[in-house]
Amino acid sequence: MFYSTHYSSPIGLIMLGSDGKSLAGLWIEGQKYFGDTVTEKMEEKDDLSVFSSVKKWLDRYFAGKNPGIVDLPLAPNGGEFRRNVWNILCDIPYGEVTTYGDIAKSMAKK
Repeated sequence: MFYSTHYSSPIGLIMLGSDGKSLAGLWIEGQKYFGDTVTEKMEEKDDLSVFSSVKKWLDRYFAGKNPGIVDLPLAPNGGEFRRNVWNILCDIPYGEVTTYGDIAKSMAKK
């Protein structure tokens, strides 16, 4: 079973997805692949402790506090390619940006 809740952020409404223990997905409303990595129907459940932790992390992130990615209980769904991209995304320093082209170059080096 997968669960969802919403978080209102400075960049728009974000939907969080969880298996009940870890964050399985995070999507900005209206993005191209919204929710596509969760193949089961998600039940809205706002009171999960994982959602409380993630929302507090996001509050710190958007407040410019630079919370560590290791503070999040992550369990994203996806194939090998997506897992590789997520690992690279976790290495991007706070406040910096990258492009998919940069990610592709990083993946080619591995």
